Amino acid sequence: MPEWIYFLHPPRDDFAATMTEAEREIFGRHFAYLQRLLAEGTLVLAGPTLGPTNTGVAVFRAPDEAAAHLIMAADPTIAEGLLTGELRPFRVSLLQGRDN
Repeated sequence: MPEWIYFLHPPRDDFAATMTEAEREIFGRHFAYLQRLLAEGTLVLAGPTLGPTNTGVAVFRAPDEAAAHLIMAADPTIAEGLLTGELRPFRVSLLQGRDN
């Protein structure tokens, strides 16, 4: 199944350090959503970049671009308008545990 990556772009610098309570609640739903995708075997990996710009990344599997867009759009951080998403096709070329 094809792999995809989406980037989650924060609304401001140092977002992780300056989140409001309402933003933290959305991130709780975001984390639960990613946990569900992981349990289903859809999510490969996810996490934020650290430092002053906290761009998030999620690598996942979807059969086609339309399905990939739906998965990204269902992320609560995007669905609720907190972050913007950027979707790209991706290929996991090397993966520890799979390729060694």
